Amino acid sequence: MGESHLVYNMMSLLWKGIQLETSMGSVKFASMVAALLGMSQGITLLLAKSLLLLFDHERAYYHEYSIGFSGVLFAMKVVVNSQSDNYTSVHGLVLPSRHAAWAELILIQMFVPGVSFLGHLGGILAGILYLHLKASYSGSNPLTTIIRRFTRILSWPVRLVWGICRFQRLQIFGRGTVGGSQARSATGVWRCQACTFDNSGWLNVCEMCGTDRFDDGLSSLGSSNQTHDLPVEELRRRRVQRFGR
Repeated sequence: MGESHLVYNMMSLLWKGIQLETSMGSVKFASMVAALLGMSQGITLLLAKSLLLLFDHERAYYHEYSIGFSGVLFAMKVVVNSQSDNYTSVHGLVLPSRHAAWAELILIQMFVPGVSFLGHLGGILAGILYLHLKASYSGSNPLTTIIRRFTRILSWPVRLVWGICRFQRLQIFGRGTVGGSQARSATGVWRCQACTFDNSGWLNVCEMCGTDRFDDGLSSLGSSNQTHDLPVEELRRRRVQRFGR
């Protein structure tokens, strides 16, 4: 309906959301917002139905259209203020924090035309109902469990890709350490005891220095001189040839 309405609601959501999410965690905060959304809309519908039954209106309130996130924001204000016994300022009025939502409801209705009184009132009542239900129920929130499992399902592909990337980074060829294991059956790679180069499991001779796969590195001195004492430049040249294919 207007940029000012959107900006005001989002700034209010940012201010209340920072306080609530940091105190209860992201999953519980998401479950609380979902619960407040459903309860505020349900209570607003019940209020509109009650007005239609008590008063003879030509058109029911729930046939009117209203937009915005204000109902949930009023419910969140009730939850935030329930955690504080201090005083707060509502448009210049200093009053106890637990009464701030009611004062803001009246002031907005008086000075801002076209706002949804029942929507805001339904949000306040939803916040009060949420606090009572939370205080009377000591078990885990089933909605929180559902959201946590749902986020795990959504994040499964990301965790799978991340695990594959980590596995590939750990299996970089030619970056072995002296004294490593001789064979790696899980990855099909064996490490040369002479030059620590990682070779394919299909090979029985090291591609880098020519050492036999099953050589324990303690062979005769002549063999050691042929395979283990290769010059650094020769090893570098063989590595360049190996990876330049």
